[in-house]
Amino acid sequence: MTDPGESGSVGTGPAESADGDADAARGTVGSAADVAALADRIATEVGGVIVGKREAVEHVLVTVLARGHLLVEDVPGVGKTTLAKSVARSIDGSFKRVQFTPDLLPSDVTGVNVFNRRTDEFDFQPGPVFANVVLGDEINRAPPKTQSALLEGMEENQVTTDGTTRELPDPFCVIATQNDVEPGQTYELPVAEVDRFTKKIRLGYPDTEEETEILGRLADDHPIDDVEPVATVADVRRAREVVGGIEASEAVREYVARIAVFTRRNAALGASPRGSLALIRASQARAALDGRGYVIPDDVQAEAPTVLSHRIRTESGGTGGADIVDDALDRIRVE
Repeated sequence: MTDPGESGSVGTGPAESADGDADAARGTVGSAADVAALADRIATEVGGVIVGKREAVEHVLVTVLARGHLLVEDVPGVGKTTLAKSVARSIDGSFKRVQFTPDLLPSDVTGVNVFNRRTDEFDFQPGPVFANVVLGDEINRAPPKTQSALLEGMEENQVTTDGTTRELPDPFCVIATQNDVEPGQTYELPVAEVDRFTKKIRLGYPDTEEETEILGRLADDHPIDDVEPVATVADVRRAREVVGGIEASEAVREYVARIAVFTRRNAALGASPRGSLALIRASQARAALDGRGYVIPDDVQAEAPTVLSHRIRTESGGTGGADIVDDALDRIRVE
């Protein structure tokens, strides 16, 4: 069940990109400084639509550059859909929106084989998951079986239907929103799914000045219609390669591991090794946003709260995941 009004073109996987585009990107994004400049262009373009949320835009960019996915938990109407769509437009990528509902089926997300009477064969009709940026709106309104349709794609960048595996577009990023004001009408996200989200953030309400500016911008046409591509998907692919090459020293890696171990010792369920890897990748992306070719402890400390907190489960009435992460950052030092 997709929203046709917010749909972009459907990608067909990495094979759709031309080698020439990739080569062109390699000429423009070849260092951490280039990644920082690219991210700044995207953030500035998106900032023309999303008022006063530069930090949230940076969270999205870190997630994309870290080859991850983002979970946004917030109340309706604060701009979650607009944020996802404007980021997709700014990188000239395809965008699809899935409205998760109790009757949504897994095939509504991944796609389905349809019998073609002309050829007497089944043709695969790709679902909305085949896009560069996929917005899963109110993902916790659908039952776990439907939510699980995203698990393979989020982990392996591929989807298997009826025994056939198909690659997803590159880059591929899921931005899912979670309704937190109607707990009696929603499902709890499975732990395995939550663990696949690199980050979890909240946008929050705008302040008075920001809301006044929003009202002025939206009085006529929606500003998202004016968002122009300032990068290509090939640029993003190359930027991801650069971020993956950002140096994370053994001391930094051990620092991340010790933080993860601390969460496991102080919670019913601590951060997984997947969470540790996500923190390293997010820290590499944060370093790149600062134009640095190496990770420093400040990068880890900046990313840990949004990367680890949602992965931690505590005993009933115990300390929350965010508090445990804060405690870890206060107590653990780089050796």
